[in-house]
Amino acid sequence: MFRDAGVVVIVNFRFYSVLNNFLAPWLRQRGFDQRCAQDASVKHMIEALGVPHTEVELILVDGRPAGFGHRLVHGERVSVFPAFAEFELDDVPPLRPPLQGRPRFIADAHLGQLARQLRMLGFDALYRNDYSDAEVARIAAEEGRVVLTRDRDLLIRKEIVHGCYLHAIDGDEQVAEVISRYRLQQAVRAFSRCLTCNGELRSVPKAEVEDRVPPHSHAHYERFFECSDCAQVYWEGSHVQRMRVRMARMLGTRDE
Repeated sequence: MFRDAGVVVIVNFRFYSVLNNFLAPWLRQRGFDQRCAQDASVKHMIEALGVPHTEVELILVDGRPAGFGHRLVHGERVSVFPAFAEFELDDVPPLRPPLQGRPRFIADAHLGQLARQLRMLGFDALYRNDYSDAEVARIAAEEGRVVLTRDRDLLIRKEIVHGCYLHAIDGDEQVAEVISRYRLQQAVRAFSRCLTCNGELRSVPKAEVEDRVPPHSHAHYERFFECSDCAQVYWEGSHVQRMRVRMARMLGTRDE
């Protein structure tokens, strides 16, 4: 059987803003023609060009909104936009189901510091340093969590619906990136989660923890908290003020 050599599907793509970081250098910041397989979906081609689907918020085909399942046709012009931090897209059909309530996160095995800092701010952030990509994808799908990673191959896994590629390398800058993308400035509940295991903290009477904290700390502080999962005890020592300054920097609220 011979294929029709005259059938060629060529589509013009243009990626915007930070999505260009995923592209080959010669494809960035410009429109380019791309040869596509017949009946290829726009999602398949976006990811074939190196852009994880989780990082895409809006697709326009010949100026009209399109979903990931759109089948590409020869001569179409495709514009691909990232998640917007400042613009509402209420009149455009979403590419994926919206997150319900406060986002819950799962960080891959390389982002332990980020997970700990999100917990410090009161966000539910799962993390283990032995998570495999398959485990991260499975847990995210089963629990409706947002995957946090710097591994774009992980975000291409089909099980993952919501994910966030961290462009920053510094831990504090990564936190700021997550806070900005998901607009969480007003959702912070500092020191409400265990930094070690992610469990929720509850206030406990000082007398209950006398034999579980250093004598100096028990004598000088009045407020103590216990993790509901691992029973670790916390108190508002001198380090808390340093942590508050660091949180303000991450949230962009520190006075200069």
